[in-house]
Amino acid sequence: MNNKVLDFEKPIIKLEKKLNEMRDLAATSEVDLSDDIQKLEKKLEKQIEKIHSRLTSWQRVQLARHPARPYSLDYINEMASKFIELHGDRNFADDKSIISGLATIEDEKVVIVGQQKGRNTKQNIERNFGMPRPEGYRKALRVMKLAEKFNKPVVTLIDTPGAYPGVGAEERGQAEAIARNLFEMSRLRIPIIIVIIGEGASGGALGIGVGDRILLLENTWYSVISPEGCASILYRSSDKASEAAQAMKVGARDVENLGIADEIIPEPLGGAHRAPKEMANVLKKQILKHVKELKQYPTEELIQKRVEKFSKIGVFEE
Repeated sequence: MNNKVLDFEKPIIKLEKKLNEMRDLAATSEVDLSDDIQKLEKKLEKQIEKIHSRLTSWQRVQLARHPARPYSLDYINEMASKFIELHGDRNFADDKSIISGLATIEDEKVVIVGQQKGRNTKQNIERNFGMPRPEGYRKALRVMKLAEKFNKPVVTLIDTPGAYPGVGAEERGQAEAIARNLFEMSRLRIPIIIVIIGEGASGGALGIGVGDRILLLENTWYSVISPEGCASILYRSSDKASEAAQAMKVGARDVENLGIADEIIPEPLGGAHRAPKEMANVLKKQILKHVKELKQYPTEELIQKRVEKFSKIGVFEE
């Protein structure tokens, strides 16, 4: 795990270090420090609550990008008792920034499609920093069509800074691949649950983001462009990303208020990266709940509700 500490986390880490030192001292000496340890634990909890109750939009963007934050495979490995990964788009290549396969979560058999980042330079190069190419979106669609064939719900885990903008990706039809996924996902005859687990940027996220339920983890963001990209265009400087994040309303609560998110999933105190197993357990319960609910709808009604859901998104004036 990457040990990078965000600026606003430093007071928390300082207290944690002091608490660990006190615990080590208590374990190696005959001095009774139980009262002091208990007081420090309460102080630490209050500090975490204080800091995380006042987070700005930009700080939540930073949390969504935290290098220790759980990625798609972390959640899959925790939630699924069985996962069979499926590779390749049957056309060009296997894009490793997209994970897809058949999974068993408790008593439910589902298909999972997720975007995957790396933990170090080697992994990030292999995963293309979580930025899918056209073959990634075509692989995702191939697997979702397989889910439709065998009548299995689809769960997508979104965490990407955007679709890959390279020349090769454009030559192989990046825009067409994303557009095709939007069209096909809108009419898939199976339940589709979308979960934003980290970054939800632009068409890169939307390429696997059309479904019946849109769930966002508490410290995530979802927008047509990154705060840095917006700042570069509007303010002529990416240094004003924090201002852009606030103005764009990219956070989970903002997205819910705009009528896009169906549910915000609370994260453990301090963020998902501080208790990944606990976060995975909470996410699993929510996924199972929505799968069971959506399976009750007749197919035609399910598709109609999906179309209506996305038709209502957006506000404009004439």
